[in-house]
Amino acid sequence: MSTTTTNNTPLLQVTDLVRHYALPREKLLGPPPTVKALNGVSFEVQAGRSVGIVGESGSGKSTIARLVMALDKPTSGSVKLEGHELHSLSKDELRTARRDFQMVFQDPYGSLDPRQTVARIVAEPLEALAQVSKKEQRERAAESLAAVGLRPTDLDKYPHEFSGGQRQRIAIARALITRPKLIVADEPVSALDVSVQAQVLNLMQDLQQQFGISYLLISHDLAVVNHLCDEVCVVFKGQIVERGTPQALFANAQHPYTRTLLGAVLQAPAH
Repeated sequence: MSTTTTNNTPLLQVTDLVRHYALPREKLLGPPPTVKALNGVSFEVQAGRSVGIVGESGSGKSTIARLVMALDKPTSGSVKLEGHELHSLSKDELRTARRDFQMVFQDPYGSLDPRQTVARIVAEPLEALAQVSKKEQRERAAESLAAVGLRPTDLDKYPHEFSGGQRQRIAIARALITRPKLIVADEPVSALDVSVQAQVLNLMQDLQQQFGISYLLISHDLAVVNHLCDEVCVVFKGQIVERGTPQALFANAQHPYTRTLLGAVLQAPAH
């Protein structure tokens, strides 16, 4: 976990976040039913620190990730990055702001375009965010690959030429290329073999120490967030029901749902 000293101003501030989704009407004259995915979620991420959002499928944790990344709009509430409300930005302003926050997705197979070279994949955020020459794009892509333990000679290869763990390293290199302040990682190791998961988490930890990155780590697994995070928020039915350091939750979980998640960790077979 990080040991970066921070001031009192949070890098990311999420306040009273609510997201309800309207479903198709069941009756012609009746109101449409709604799914209450989030109901008043609030948390902060300090610069250089990591916060884990933990919950089972359907708990609302991936909705939090989409709202933080401004890929969806909240019903109410706010998401501020360095004091700027992301959902109030214009399309051009949001495009510029995205250099400071990037995302790593769950599936290293599905998140990389198999028709593109690694050079093109990794440099993609630069094409979207800034006027950078092709030569500089390639140079910065090579630097990002080196940061995640891959070689410049990998630039001209395609995703199918790499293992799952290597593909996730490529995805992390893509997120790193703009030197973001925040990376939102949505289940970044759940699609990987257990033997590879620790390697990727250790890499993320090393990159945090090297570049001062903050992580918002979305996971169903308390063991994963224990590896990387300074604080954990447990989400159940769209609300944070418990929060604290991983050590405190492992030692003295208060909420029954947290204890259920802990039970899944403790009962997991040894590998």
